[in-house]
Amino acid sequence: MINWFPGHMNKTIKQMQQDGKICDCFLYVLDSRCPDSCINPEFVKVIKDKPIIYILNKSDLVEAKKIKELLEKYSKIGAGAIALNATISGSAKIIINEIKKVFSLMLKENQNRGVNFITRAMVIGIPNSGKSTIVNNLCGKARAVTGNRAGVTKSKQWIKVDSSIEIMDTPGVLLPNFDDDNKAYNLTFVGSVKDEVLNLVDIACKLIEKLNQINETIISSKYDVLYNNITLPIDILKGIGKKRGCLIKGGEIDMERASKILLTDFRSGKLGKIFLE
Repeated sequence: MINWFPGHMNKTIKQMQQDGKICDCFLYVLDSRCPDSCINPEFVKVIKDKPIIYILNKSDLVEAKKIKELLEKYSKIGAGAIALNATISGSAKIIINEIKKVFSLMLKENQNRGVNFITRAMVIGIPNSGKSTIVNNLCGKARAVTGNRAGVTKSKQWIKVDSSIEIMDTPGVLLPNFDDDNKAYNLTFVGSVKDEVLNLVDIACKLIEKLNQINETIISSKYDVLYNNITLPIDILKGIGKKRGCLIKGGEIDMERASKILLTDFRSGKLGKIFLE
């Protein structure tokens, strides 16, 4: 069982509850590879009964057919749902259209009265889901601090992205505890939990198990590791390490280095389009 809920995350939830009072809607960012695992029950305290627009980020890492299914699913449980790859410049502009679509009636009524209604949207999600990248994309330049490690965004920011829309970026918040091992491991695979607090060899072995359940050829074709009599994940990991030259004195395999290679390749999409759930 994985447990990781730093004290600052509890403080963040409380702050989000306060800021959420003046928000009109929430942009809930999910990693398309494991969207259900990204749902944090703590956010219910923040969202309450306000509209949610689900954003399936990193959609380029999942097959288009699956993305279509996910959009249908999340459109039914939220006010709207869109899929995007926030690393592509300008791709997040569709979020503006979705917000205006949700508030079209209110915007029209205020426009008829000559009032410029400002819609305030809070961006929420777990660490490393791409929230700040989306905000930067919307702004056309880096206005929010981003990084490639979980939990980089440090403080709240209000950012005007349109004459009638303001966005608040928030730090990523993990679940306070994981009562589902599958969801917990999915989040470690995609990098939502800091690698520094994990046993990377164990996580890599779990990822090998998961990938083999999906399709045994994923690893063998990428690393040219012939399974034959090799069935244990740890032995497959050793094979990956050997193929990638992760050797230390005495010809031993540097297992941590091999683990980092596997995890990095998966997270960057080098192993193909993979849906974990």
